[in-house]
Amino acid sequence: MNAVEIADAVAELAAEPFDAGEFPFAFLKALDASDTTLKRLRAGNSNASDVPGAYLQKNKVHIAVAAPGMVSETFASLKASPRTAKSKCKFVVVTDGETVEAEELATPDYRSFPFDALGRNVGFFFPLAGISTVKEIKNNPIDVRATGILNKLYVELMKDNPEWTTEKRRPDLNQFMARLIFCLFAEDTGIFIGDNLFSAALAQFTDSQSNTTHEVIKELFRAMDT
Repeated sequence: MNAVEIADAVAELAAEPFDAGEFPFAFLKALDASDTTLKRLRAGNSNASDVPGAYLQKNKVHIAVAAPGMVSETFASLKASPRTAKSKCKFVVVTDGETVEAEELATPDYRSFPFDALGRNVGFFFPLAGISTVKEIKNNPIDVRATGILNKLYVELMKDNPEWTTEKRRPDLNQFMARLIFCLFAEDTGIFIGDNLFSAALAQFTDSQSNTTHEVIKELFRAMDT
């Protein structure tokens, strides 16, 4: 799963009715945990936690669903557990369906927010999915989505233009992406003289529903070969 897919999955989880029994597994699945990992954790085969009702995935997370109003107390128990340090957990996460408390232990970066804001804080949990990012993107879900979409475009361009993946042509592909990002940035920050010049140029060459925008981008990309 890429960053956008993970962000969507976590946002969907936050929008669903809270299921205390399933949340730890649903949350880890949204962060791209494998079915095998979740099956073993659910069965207790790989659960290293010493806190009743909690789940500990080694080198990853110590997570629990607390009784209503007991989030802080449960969070303190997980953080103080010797197993948390021994198992080299990266995160401690606790919720009661109303509030979420979480901490990235190595930083340390502590968060407390309403459960329905889980999707807006997804960048904070990216290390659990093996995704590294800078602080500015990590704290901004809009930047997370934008970065993921640009990555998807980059991958699609490489698939449709395999010759651009070679050592010789990759700098050209990177230059094209840099120019594209500059145009988006320049439009948003007012560097271009006029309103929405880049968007207007794209709109001029695509249909009203933007269904062919990807084709326009690809044509611009191929034009660099001429």
